[in-house]
Amino acid sequence: MSFFKKIFNKEKKETLDKGLEKSKTTFFDKLNKAVAGKSKVDDSVLDNLEEILVSSDVGVTTTLKIIDRIEARVAQDKYVGTGELNKILREEIAGLLSEIDSGNATDFVVPKHTTGPHVIMVVGVNGVGKTTTIGKLAHQFKSQGLNVVLGAADTFRAAAIDQLQVWADRTGVPIVKQEMGSDPASVAFDTLQSGLNQNADVIIIDTAGRLHNKVNLMNELTKVKRVMQKVITDAPHDVLLVLDGSTGQNAFEQAKQFTAATEVTSLAVTKLDGTAKGGVVIGISDQFQIPVKYIGVGEGIDDLQVFNKFEFVDSFFK
Repeated sequence: MSFFKKIFNKEKKETLDKGLEKSKTTFFDKLNKAVAGKSKVDDSVLDNLEEILVSSDVGVTTTLKIIDRIEARVAQDKYVGTGELNKILREEIAGLLSEIDSGNATDFVVPKHTTGPHVIMVVGVNGVGKTTTIGKLAHQFKSQGLNVVLGAADTFRAAAIDQLQVWADRTGVPIVKQEMGSDPASVAFDTLQSGLNQNADVIIIDTAGRLHNKVNLMNELTKVKRVMQKVITDAPHDVLLVLDGSTGQNAFEQAKQFTAATEVTSLAVTKLDGTAKGGVVIGISDQFQIPVKYIGVGEGIDDLQVFNKFEFVDSFFK
């Protein structure tokens, strides 16, 4: 299979390799123990592999798909040595991700719209790295020479507004905000108006991350979108859900909750560098059929990367 072509630059690839180091080391420590003393891939190896994939937060549904694919390879090839397992795993996971719209870009891209700026509404619970992701996105877009405007529509917490202000100052982009407790839809409305007035290319709207009452969350996000459309008819163009990769299965649960509350069109998975749970990206990509657009593989301002499934799998199984 000719899935793997070197398309990232060297620096980005090294950052990705380093960011996935903990996940990779933990996975292969388990895999090496599972195949110790075995010469061929048999049922016991596959049972152990299934357990390893599930414990690496790939998720049960996706794990079973991967095991089925490997069983088919083993049956077809008659004899598969354990030394080939890494290569087969790498190819079959890349093949699985190739069957879904799971990220194949190499750089930050902003679509053009006849109605005005590209509008991204960012959702996610508190603490997942939502504000940091917005700040790093703003930095990436601005570094391409694009005009970016931020909107602080998470008015539930004063800290959220203050944090976004810090990122606006750091990246040198304008921010639209109101007092804590203000109507989030009003902030979104003002932000889109301001973005139009400033000929913005990209508008990024932060929203509150409360999940204690899904009905309220749904109503709030629906209202924010409806009010935005009074200014730009097809806004938001992207509803980006930010998930903390270090929480493993909890990230799956958050994805379920938010996809039930609003129409999520893309995902960002953060904090992959501090965890051994990098497999969550594979599972979430497959299970929700929503493209993973960005991954966080470090704390630096440039360590938010566009997710490329081939480069990710290549780094994970290197």
